[in-house]
Amino acid sequence: MDPEPWCASLQGAFRALLDDTDPVVRAALIGEFARRSARAVPFLQEIARGQDRPLAWHAAWFLQELNLSDPVAEFKGFIRSLNYELETGALLLSRIHSPQLDIGACYATFDQLAARCRELMVEPSTAREKCRVLNRVLFHEHGFRGNLEHYTDPLNSFLDEVLARRKGLPITLSMVYVLVAQRIGLTLEPVGLPGHFVVGCFLDATPFFIDAFEQGALRTPAELFATLRQHYVAPSLSDLAPTPVREVLCRCCRNLSHHYAIAHDDLRARLYADLVEEFEATSERPSS
Repeated sequence: MDPEPWCASLQGAFRALLDDTDPVVRAALIGEFARRSARAVPFLQEIARGQDRPLAWHAAWFLQELNLSDPVAEFKGFIRSLNYELETGALLLSRIHSPQLDIGACYATFDQLAARCRELMVEPSTAREKCRVLNRVLFHEHGFRGNLEHYTDPLNSFLDEVLARRKGLPITLSMVYVLVAQRIGLTLEPVGLPGHFVVGCFLDATPFFIDAFEQGALRTPAELFATLRQHYVAPSLSDLAPTPVREVLCRCCRNLSHHYAIAHDDLRARLYADLVEEFEATSERPSS
């Protein structure tokens, strides 16, 4: 059963109140729309594009307020939507830290990195050759690297901060790698190992892996298994499987909760722990 009912009568009630300028009514509507953002945003967008221009103006006003007022509610709406896309989800998570985030600027940065990769590629190229070009652009020309000095800095977990500072965690550097690769037509997968994170290429008969935290080092399955054994982890083939976007983003939230706890920022630690719980509750929810 849908935990947030969205029936025709409820939509009609919301529509009837959209042009009510009473501050109390507006505040109540913003709260309701934020709580139901997965359904409310398309509802408001449809009205904003409609023929009733005065009502369209009010719908646009609410959309603007929702985007600026409660990024946490917006991210929860994304979680509940079950429509997971890595770049969208990662930037929505970044908006919790930076509500005024210029998402377009992040897109432009990815586009510029991809354009430089395309300049250097000679076709036909194998997947491994394309990864070597990605390594040159990301790690040598642009200086992306693992933040060994301040590994638990929460900024390492926000995609916009990683793009700006060019350093991050294994998981966020892997996300950058995957998203640039997408733009050059190379399909790579995030792979969450126990205690580490890499990028997987499953396009050839034998998969290989890219360690973005180690300047793009190319690894075989046997090498990853050996690394896991060195850390007293008994490896299994399932460790090398692609990690779903839901779990990638949930793992980012776990990292944030842990790193804010280390920084004694209990409020933010609880916030990201709540988002982990939201992911877990949504994954357990039976489909209707």
